[in-house]
Amino acid sequence: MVDLKICFVGIGSIAKRHISNIKNYLNEDYNCQIDAFRSSNRPLSDDISQYITNEYQNYDEVPKDYDAIFITNPTKFHFDTLKQFKDNSDNFFIEKPIVDSSDLNKDLSEFKSKTCYVACPLRHGNVIQYIKKNIDLNNVNGVRSICSTYLPEWHPDEDYRKSYSAKKDLGGGVSIDLIHEWDYLTYLFGMPSEIYSILDKVSDLEIDTEDIAVYIAKYQNMLLELHLDYFGRFPIREIMIFKQDETIVGDIYNNKIIFKNSDKIIDFNEERNDYQVEELKYFFNLIINKEDNINDIENALKVMKLAGGKL
Repeated sequence: MVDLKICFVGIGSIAKRHISNIKNYLNEDYNCQIDAFRSSNRPLSDDISQYITNEYQNYDEVPKDYDAIFITNPTKFHFDTLKQFKDNSDNFFIEKPIVDSSDLNKDLSEFKSKTCYVACPLRHGNVIQYIKKNIDLNNVNGVRSICSTYLPEWHPDEDYRKSYSAKKDLGGGVSIDLIHEWDYLTYLFGMPSEIYSILDKVSDLEIDTEDIAVYIAKYQNMLLELHLDYFGRFPIREIMIFKQDETIVGDIYNNKIIFKNSDKIIDFNEERNDYQVEELKYFFNLIINKEDNINDIENALKVMKLAGGKL
């Protein structure tokens, strides 16, 4: 059993998921004290407050000896939060994205001695891991990736118009919200040599951010297409890989690999929470055993630039 002292900065939906997973799925290996730094003094719901040891609203009261800090507040505050808390821990789990999309030229030198992992949960899922380990990705003619979902259904109990996804000044927009697609695509295929993009607002959703982002990226021997939107009424999240003798569909939403030509299906029977738990296991192993960081802030910034249509 490993003892860990952790602080969450911001207790929104993703923080609540992480806290619940730590306490319910990692409790046999890790004894975690979880504190929270919050901007709000509203009481936490009982299902989360039962796991919180200390709450802080004044930064000067926050301890300096955390084993890890999770940065889970709204998008636009992530980098400033990292700077503010840099002396409170050597290890940081940062929800994507690391910076606001309008400012990608941050000086990162002050964090070189820190372990800063930027969340990339789809990498830890069975679909992407199977493709990475079992498909020859050096012999691919084309790739088509899509994530199409309906923003008002992301959190049905909340007003989507008040979410950070709907507000440009909070760092929302489909290109950043769904940056996980670019993350796993670069994990599988590396960085492209050219990229072209269109980001726009085309639906009647009551938001001031872009609701569609379409990209074409050129690699040495193939083209890659990526479609992201907030308005699809039938949820789709998949990657299609076109090879000389087979078309392979990685259905992330339904956790399947489909070989279209040979009519073969691999069903992983995996839920979203499964790869969220795997990511937490990876992060704790990273900070305890000093494993390689698969998504440090330098790499995360490169992916951010792609999301904005730049190299």
